[in-house]
Amino acid sequence: MNQAIAHPLHLPIVWAIWKPRVASRLLLMGLGIIALVASAKVQIPAWPIPMTMQTYVILVIAMAYGSRLGLSTVAIYLAIGAAGFPVFAGTPEKGIGLAYMVGPTGGYLVGFFVATWACGWLAAKGWDRTVPKVLAVMTIGHLLILGIGVAWLGTLVGWRSAVALGFTPFIAATIVKTLLAAATLPTAWKLVLWCKNP
Repeated sequence: MNQAIAHPLHLPIVWAIWKPRVASRLLLMGLGIIALVASAKVQIPAWPIPMTMQTYVILVIAMAYGSRLGLSTVAIYLAIGAAGFPVFAGTPEKGIGLAYMVGPTGGYLVGFFVATWACGWLAAKGWDRTVPKVLAVMTIGHLLILGIGVAWLGTLVGWRSAVALGFTPFIAATIVKTLLAAATLPTAWKLVLWCKNP
């Protein structure tokens, strides 16, 4: 491991900056939910379909917050969507609330939750500090989201159509977001450790 960005405590990066109390945890969850909503709504032109940054935001929140705070943030975000607020990609045009959540994109929402736990757990083990490890964690997270999403979609439209519609078009964007995270998190760790030991 690169000693320049090693940390004696295997803690998520927000815990390395400060120990969040109740008020600051609520603030972090609020900021995370705002980021999730914004990332679902803003589309970046890409081929073959427009790209959102939501899986990037989901997985970076997981790795920065850790599994417990990350899961709390994602759970509240999903609960807000279940209550009928248009916080997901394609809402309200494609429906809202539970009707939207059990539709074709439901598996991806379940995948958000599973990937948040997995990536947060790995981050707490120190897998958010080097580029190779972040690449591995982000790949695992994206595969969980896409795998569960495609499995869910496959029950609705069949496996071939699910792969064609729910996996293949996202490959290029997923690679871009994985590489971006691999640059983001180790750089953030370097900055945090430099601030603590200039």
